[in-house]
Parts: sequence; structure tokens; C-alpha cells
Amino acid sequence: MQPTLKAELRQHVLHRRDQLAPAYRAWASAVICEQVAALPFVQAAQVVHGYLSFRSEVDTLPLLATLLARGQQVIVPIVARGTPDLAHSWLTSCAPADLTAGVYGTPQPRQPVPAPVGAWQLTLVPLVAFCRRGYRLGYGKGYYDRMLAAHPTPTIGLAFAVQAVAVIPAEAHDWRLDWIVTEQEVLAVP
Repeated sequence: MQPTLKAELRQHVLHRRDQLAPAYRAWASAVICEQVAALPFVQAAQVVHGYLSFRSEVDTLPLLATLLARGQQVIVPIVARGTPDLAHSWLTSCAPADLTAGVYGTPQPRQPVPAPVGAWQLTLVPLVAFCRRGYRLGYGKGYYDRMLAAHPTPTIGLAFAVQAVAVIPAEAHDWRLDWIVTEQEVLAVP
């Protein structure tokens, strides 16, 4: 897919996501988080690589809080300036006072506790757009594609139904999701 086509698709879907009413976004986020937390393989994971949502993404804080309350460990990514790869930190609290804005405004623990790369059994993946074949369009930096290529685990993409598109043409570096969870369905990618 040409970079300009990806940029146009990204802009179009982000606009759709941004247009969701705050009350609907909160309701749908809660439904998505409940569905993910109820999946047996999520419940069985000792360590989950999650992410702290920002902008108009699915609010992951309720899900991450549920995982921590159940005694599961959570690792979150940290974007480090000047490097193409993500750093990782243990998440010990979802309290707003314990979080701060990092590079690009992405939330991260105020006091990061470095986590070993690949210490998790499952990865929750943010996305801008997805198709039913399991491909995702991210923000364009390639962080997750590189991380998953180096440390593959089962993956779950979290998205609102309005983020679905007919096709995202796959390129050699694109990582395919195993599951996609929206407020309307739990999709196991064939």
C-alpha cells in the first residue's frame, strides 16, 4: 500500500473514531474491556503486554486494572525518543497520579520499572484501523510490527466497530492479529 494511501486511510478512520460521542466511547470501551477480560486465554496469562490508551482509543485502564486486581502482571510500552524500538515497564498502578505523558503524549508510568523484553505471554495491540483478515493499520511508526516480529505472542487488537475497513493490504512487515475485539464482536481471525 502506498504511504499516501495509508496516510489517507489513517486520517479517515481516525476522524471516524474521533467523532464518537464521549458517552458512547465510554460505554463501548467498557464492553470491550469486559469481553477481553472474560476470554479464557487472557485469564490464563500470567503476564500481559497491555498499553495505556490515549486520544480517542479504546480506554484500556479498566481492563488493565482488572488484570492487576486478579493478580496478573502487566507490562506496558514506553516510546523512547531516538530509537525505533519500544522500551517496556511493569505497570503497578492505573491511578492517574501514577501516570504521565511520554513521547507523542502516550501515557506511561510516572516511575517506570524496566521489564524484560518478551516476558509476556499475550499482547494487547492498539490500532487505527483493522480488516477482518486480521491486519491492522497503526500510527505509522512500526513499533508493534517490529516488537511482535522479534517476540511473537498471541495478539488481541482492541478497537471500536467504526474502525473496521474492507481491506488493509498486507506488506511483508505487517503483523496479523489473532483476535480483534470491538463493542459488537469478538473476532477470532481465521
